[in-house]
Amino acid sequence: MIPLLHDFTGATVLVFGGGPVGARKARRFAREATVIVVSPDFADERFGGAERVRAAPDPEDVSGWLARAEPALVVAATDDEALNGAIERAARERGALVNRADRAGEREPSSVVVPATVREDPVVVSISTGGTAPAVSKHLRRELEDQLAGAGEMARVCAALRTELKSRDVAPARRRELVGDVVKSPGVWTDLRTGTSNPFQVIEDVLGEVPSTAGDRQ
Repeated sequence: MIPLLHDFTGATVLVFGGGPVGARKARRFAREATVIVVSPDFADERFGGAERVRAAPDPEDVSGWLARAEPALVVAATDDEALNGAIERAARERGALVNRADRAGEREPSSVVVPATVREDPVVVSISTGGTAPAVSKHLRRELEDQLAGAGEMARVCAALRTELKSRDVAPARRRELVGDVVKSPGVWTDLRTGTSNPFQVIEDVLGEVPSTAGDRQ
């Protein structure tokens, strides 16, 4: 399966199942999408601000729920395999993406696997074993959390630095070299992580060594 990033801003994610798995899925999407969780009961878990609807739909009721919610993604996270199957079929009929939490590594059209994610905005790293070994994904996510500390700040620094270098008409090759030097500098990473240096200082330090070269565009 090819990993892709999907923007769910303004979209609806419909989750069937209010257990720990449904709660985890709801939290994952609630930061960006409108999330509706349908279940007869809800676990004592955080649902990330998702709307919870207490209902026990039968397989024949699923299409009606999808028609009302018009979801971009449907998550089948109940403990009823027949109901999960009906949810999957209804989602495909409507052309919605579908994630079956009770199946590992689905390969059918429109199926998606929700990966473990490390987020250091705007940097996002996802880890997936195709649904075959969630424990491995969870372990790698924890390992990467420490390594990615400061990555978001570094990304913002590099974006601002590229913009400023371009405004000074610094040649593209030289821009790439300067930004690359910042990214590869252990000292800059340490300063950004510890707060010893702020992003503006990093940018000013680089620009202090770069004379304006107006007219030298390539």
